[in-house]
Amino acid sequence: MKKFIINNKRAIYGGMITFMFIALGIFLLGNISGYEAKNLLKASLSGINMLCNTIVLASATILALLLTLLGISTGTESKLKDSHYLEVMNIAKIDTVLFIVTLIMFQMFNIPIVESDQVPTNWYRTIYWVTLFMSSLLSGGMVVVILMLYNTITNIIKIVGLGKNLDLVYTKDDVDQETKDS
Repeated sequence: MKKFIINNKRAIYGGMITFMFIALGIFLLGNISGYEAKNLLKASLSGINMLCNTIVLASATILALLLTLLGISTGTESKLKDSHYLEVMNIAKIDTVLFIVTLIMFQMFNIPIVESDQVPTNWYRTIYWVTLFMSSLLSGGMVVVILMLYNTITNIIKIVGLGKNLDLVYTKDDVDQETKDS
C-alpha cells in the first residue's frame, strides 16, 4: 500500500484537492433546515444524477481503453517490467470500485424520496449532506483515476513513441540480474 501511495502521489493529491475544494464549497453553505434541505435536494438531484451517469460512462470507457493500453504494452519491442502491468491493474481496480459505487449511488438517487410524505423533515438534512459528501468523494475518485491513467499513458508514449528507457523497461542489466537470481 505504501508503494502504491508513493508511486501515485500526484494522482492522490489531485483527487484530495478536488475532494477538499468541493467539500469546502459544501461547508460554506452552512447549516440548513430540513425543509430547506428537501428543496435543495430536489433542485440538485438532476445534476447529481448527471454526475453519476457521467462517472459510470467514463469508468466503463476507461476499463475498455485499458485493454487497448495492454495491447500496445505487449506489442512494443521493449520488454516492460511487472510494475507497469501492476500500475494498469491498480487503475482497473480503482476504476471498477468507482464504477460500482457510482452505479449504486445513481440507483439510490432514482428513489423518489423527496416525493414521499412519510420521511421526517429532519432526515432531509442528513440525506442532503451525505449526497453532497458522496458526490465530492466520487469526483475526487474520478480525478485520481484520470491522473493515474495520464501517468501510465505518458510513460507508454515515452517508451514506445520516444524510445526512452524508463524504469519500466527491462535493460540488459536487469536480464543479467534475473539470470543470476534464477
